[in-house]
Amino acid sequence: MNARTLWRATGAEWAKLWSVRSTWWCLACALALSVLTSLTLGGAAATDALRDGATGVRIVASEAVVSATSFVQFALVAAAMLVITNEYASGGIRATLQATPARGVVLAAKALVVGPVMFAAGVLFGAVSAVSVYALLSVEVFGGLVVLPFGDLVADLAGMGVFYALVSVLTLGVGAAMRSAAGTLSVMFMLLMGLPLVILMTGVPALLDASLRMPMFAGLAFMGSTENLTGGPMPYPAGEGLGWLLAWVAAAVAVGYAVLRRRDA
Repeated sequence: MNARTLWRATGAEWAKLWSVRSTWWCLACALALSVLTSLTLGGAAATDALRDGATGVRIVASEAVVSATSFVQFALVAAAMLVITNEYASGGIRATLQATPARGVVLAAKALVVGPVMFAAGVLFGAVSAVSVYALLSVEVFGGLVVLPFGDLVADLAGMGVFYALVSVLTLGVGAAMRSAAGTLSVMFMLLMGLPLVILMTGVPALLDASLRMPMFAGLAFMGSTENLTGGPMPYPAGEGLGWLLAWVAAAVAVGYAVLRRRDA
């Protein structure tokens, strides 16, 4: 892979990403969803603690933001998806592949743009949401239970940034394979939310174990969550969660590259 060619292709992808309004709309929706969902989850946790009369309870504002990633991820998935599906919809993929015939360079350039942008968006949106939760919910009416330790904030923001970046590259791989926005969004919803929750509801131990290693639960484990969405425990530590997430990303990119290489634009 020629470094100069990759650099020029990355510059072109950067320009294309910011030249369409849908990117800005998706990011704006992700920010609004992050703030509103984090406030809802933080407020519910504080209200439950007050109602139960628990003593010594401490609700970390940034942990409410981490819990909100299960919903916010879909707005960023939409932004990442459009990086490649928009080109197939408009026919622009022909011009892209004529300018850069090497399929691997095209996919790598898109990943080099999408990953860092979504990392930065995750950190920025997470910081705004955590400060909003602390500012609005640390008041007396919520028992003064909501806190925002700096160390927890930094760790949670870094985890969210990495999670959003990896999920976005995973989306890019699926988008290269599916070539359409509807197909990509359907597959991503099933991978991130639909299939894991359906499997959890079966209650079959072997299937539960497999479900907890799918991308969303692997990401939650990586970000420090010790419980899955049903209240049950995570069966593995943060490092293994990152490993499972990287494995899903590698598989999606490999499939996307294989399809991009074999099919005509």
